Amino acid sequence: MQTAPYSHPLFCFSHRNFGRNVKTSSVKSHALCPSQLDRKCEFNRRPHICKLPIHLKQYRLLVVPNTDDGHPAASIIDDEMNTHDAPNDLPPKFLSNWSPPRYLWRGLSVLILAGQVIMNTLKGRIHWRNTLQQLERVGPKSVGVCLLTSAFVGMAFTIQFVREFTRLGLNRSVGGVLALAFSRELSPVVTAIVVCGRIGSAFAAELGTMQVSEQTDTLRVLGSDPVDYLVTPRVIATSIALPLLTLLCFTLGMASSAILADSVYGVSINIILDSARRALRPWDIISAMIKSQVFGAIISIVSCAWGVTTLGGAKGVGESTTSAVVISLVGIFVADFALSCCFFQGAGDQLKNCV
Repeated sequence: MQTAPYSHPLFCFSHRNFGRNVKTSSVKSHALCPSQLDRKCEFNRRPHICKLPIHLKQYRLLVVPNTDDGHPAASIIDDEMNTHDAPNDLPPKFLSNWSPPRYLWRGLSVLILAGQVIMNTLKGRIHWRNTLQQLERVGPKSVGVCLLTSAFVGMAFTIQFVREFTRLGLNRSVGGVLALAFSRELSPVVTAIVVCGRIGSAFAAELGTMQVSEQTDTLRVLGSDPVDYLVTPRVIATSIALPLLTLLCFTLGMASSAILADSVYGVSINIILDSARRALRPWDIISAMIKSQVFGAIISIVSCAWGVTTLGGAKGVGESTTSAVVISLVGIFVADFALSCCFFQGAGDQLKNCV
């Protein structure tokens, strides 16, 4: 193994063996054979000791076998120098080089962001102007696509089961089944999916662009908290607007289903509305509103968290937007299952009033 020569600011060693006396701050060099240094200092072939004054400094000695002449070659390593080739005597610390996966610290950022939003809301630290702007964006500007989607989902659902009910002579149960299906499941979930695709992706793209262009850092420099100014208004607006959109979607879905059942399958609209009135209870509408609020919070918090943790420029913004929508949809379905288990356990008897 070859070793690079080490040059000290004061002298250079070419000997094979040397020692150091810490008390006297000197280095002892033993000459084993004649060399240029021996001839220059007029040494003979017997070992001599040459004392040279040096500064008291911490060094490490590295001895590597030299394949040229078989003698060990010694080199001095300064502890203050950054030498990557020298062995390190200290073992690496536990988890010193470990960094958490990106999905892990992004998931933790969702929890931290949710806690900050809750604390800001309880303390009244709300930017009302931004909240009203986001409320207009989430609510009135999303009504059209939500109502259109709900109407077609209601008509498709009506086609699937109304003809089966009419063959069984259960015409009076059609309205109750429609009302329960729309209030408990279809209206909250369909509305949340539409809002997630339209609003959640926009939140993630906007905050991601602001993050990669360092606009959020500019807000901090100006003394504004990005959570108060950007995240909290979006979460509040989505949590308020989504229950109202769900109520509108429920109304239009029931209307479109009743019109289709009357025109195609001959089930009167009055029968459908009377059956729905008998089957529905106030808790069904309240549970739909609670589900919608939870879905709105999931969409806004996940989208904002993925936006503020964006890295890598334009490509990172696109990846964060796609990932935010996917994670929000998964969170909506998981929360829907959990809330349905909490709200609607046990055997139901609401359709008995419709028969």
